[in-house]
Amino acid sequence: MIATLSGKIKLRESDRLIVETGGVGYEVLIPLSTYYRLPSAGSPVELEIRQVVREDSNTLYGFATLGEKRAFDLLMGVQHVGPKLAMAVLSVLAPADLGTAIVQGDVDKIDAVPGVGPKVAERIVRELRDKTGELSLASAVPAAAIPNGRGTGHPIMDDALSALVNLGYKPAEAKRAIDALGAVGDDEDLEVVIRKSLAVILGEK
Repeated sequence: MIATLSGKIKLRESDRLIVETGGVGYEVLIPLSTYYRLPSAGSPVELEIRQVVREDSNTLYGFATLGEKRAFDLLMGVQHVGPKLAMAVLSVLAPADLGTAIVQGDVDKIDAVPGVGPKVAERIVRELRDKTGELSLASAVPAAAIPNGRGTGHPIMDDALSALVNLGYKPAEAKRAIDALGAVGDDEDLEVVIRKSLAVILGEK
């Protein structure tokens, strides 16, 4: 299975790319969240790829970040959500916004995505409520992304800080939320810390 793809953008459209590498052009379907991050045609690009193989198709879905790819995978795990609908959701809601909507139980925000509908929106909230932390756990954030190049000094808190930044929150905002939780034990569950931190951020807005 293809996991990543690097090459030159030969064609750039709002919903697809053709990436040329080694003399071969690969068609890659993308959400708008990825499109807005891409350079112009002719520029080099590196994408996270999810290859979906069906009896009658072999399709590459491309993402600018691991967070987007993980959100796509989670959405694909929801009943009645296929690749097309998952891409539609990510074209309207960035992973951070999707995670916020799920934490808040904001069915209307997800229902507003064309093609979703209230029943599927409710199912997304219900089935992913306990997985919001996973929207950002696909990769670690480099030290440069953490305020002043430093973490919290606690491994679980550092992982939670990285997760919040990967969700799309500003490093300083994520650090304030983590600090507001106070001390946590070494056996604290990471996803619990992430959910508590999200609650702090949402409470401030």
